[in-house]
Amino acid sequence: MSQPSETARRAPAWLQPLLARLGTARIEDFTQLRTPEHGGRESAVLVLLGEGETGPDVLILQRAATLRNHAGQPAFPGGAADPEDADAGATALREANEEVGLDVSSVTLLTELPRLWIPVSDFVVTPVLAWWHAPHPVHAREPAEVAHVARLPVVELVDPENRMQVRHPSGWIGPAFSVRGMLVWGFTAGVLSGLLDMGGWSRPWFLDRVIDLPPTEAMPAPSAGTDDVDESAMR
Repeated sequence: MSQPSETARRAPAWLQPLLARLGTARIEDFTQLRTPEHGGRESAVLVLLGEGETGPDVLILQRAATLRNHAGQPAFPGGAADPEDADAGATALREANEEVGLDVSSVTLLTELPRLWIPVSDFVVTPVLAWWHAPHPVHAREPAEVAHVARLPVVELVDPENRMQVRHPSGWIGPAFSVRGMLVWGFTAGVLSGLLDMGGWSRPWFLDRVIDLPPTEAMPAPSAGTDDVDESAMR
């Protein structure tokens, strides 16, 4: 994983504790699924942190319900790497531009998180942390791929009333957030949960609050394709 650069050190003060902690981040901070040494489709997502009226926020989109993979799920902008992409950061920025019209010049890339595996789609994903130093309006450019775009405030994500765990019909249990009409779960919620903890933003919440995933959200579980998963440890 790359270390914070001099550019990263010029990021806002509220980002510095997170950047310092990410220097020692491990896969286990986000998931109990080990990333395979070989195979998997290389991809990247953009974890874009900005600052709105209520403080820090994160850009999240909701995928269209007709997609083959992760249909209807809230997610970070991102997707599979193209051969011409120079690195994970280039993939994440290109996808964000294509999906929501993000001006790549408005973004400062900070660092990469560990590569994480999503078994159900066999993607090996590099989350790329970035600072949105010049926020601007964004929107779904391709309605067939993106249904909705929102900036979710950190103060609302960490509100105990908005945090829970969800139970997938497969029995998998993982963290979730219910914010501004979005139920964020699965891979995206696992990454968010880890980042909120490492940034020092998390507040105590009711870990025993478990709800069943609504049928409209119940796509294959993040653990699909594995034989033995410790559900209580999944993040």
